[in-house]
Amino acid sequence: MDSVRCGGYMRPMSNAATPDLPFMKMHGLGNDFVVLDARARPIDVPPALALALADRHRGVGFDQLAVIENGAGDAHLRFLNADGSASAACGNATRCIARYLMAETGKTRLRLTTDRGELDALDAGNGLTSVNMGPPQLRWDEIPLAREMDTLELPIDGRPTATGMGNPHCTFFVDDAEAIDLATFGSAIEHHPLYPERTNVQVAHVLGPDRLRMRVWERGTGITLASGSSSCATAVAAARRGLTGRSVDIVLDGGTLRVDWREDGVWMTGPTAHVFSGTLTASFLEGLL
Repeated sequence: MDSVRCGGYMRPMSNAATPDLPFMKMHGLGNDFVVLDARARPIDVPPALALALADRHRGVGFDQLAVIENGAGDAHLRFLNADGSASAACGNATRCIARYLMAETGKTRLRLTTDRGELDALDAGNGLTSVNMGPPQLRWDEIPLAREMDTLELPIDGRPTATGMGNPHCTFFVDDAEAIDLATFGSAIEHHPLYPERTNVQVAHVLGPDRLRMRVWERGTGITLASGSSSCATAVAAARRGLTGRSVDIVLDGGTLRVDWREDGVWMTGPTAHVFSGTLTASFLEGLL
């Protein structure tokens, strides 16, 4: 690679075959994302690039990677987990990107598309952003599970509830979510044979008729401070089991999300943050794109 002298030291010049790549770092309640905007410049994101970017010591670090693409609505969103695997849904990333696109366009309501389907997003006021994550998937084959069964109480110790929100979820209602060794427990349940595509794992306890405390282990990532789709799945599971109503606050390690299971889908509302923008250098990207 060629170099150029700059301020007394040699700075590598960008490799023309692998140009620098802008990115954004965002988070929703500490659930953090690297976001690539591919609307003007298509970006292929192989698993190796996602893995390199997810490394919090040698890359940037994220819970999920999100790519903004042109789509039938205002934009199409694509998601990858920290292990490079694909995910059809990521609620907090969707809210973060929706807020970014609203600021860019001046719109207060957007129609986004994902592999989950079409999602409405709106400015909820006071700096909050809402996204309709769509109707929950409650049948065993929609989630999916390995065989036909009642999704309200699975034949797993603890009798968890299975829910699909474009990705699979397994929600355990416990006496004290804080007392669970989530690193050990979540890792084991993620790979349970009843879930052929692995699963996100939640442990939750009831704080009141409209309030839940929840911790989450995300499929392909691990423990995260928050998760939008997991919050939606937990709210749906609690309502189905008669533990709460259909509108609840979910208290997460990173803050509180409001989840409202309505006739048109599961709406989630909370804050977002665009922390910084940066550039991935050609030397970092070499061999990854």
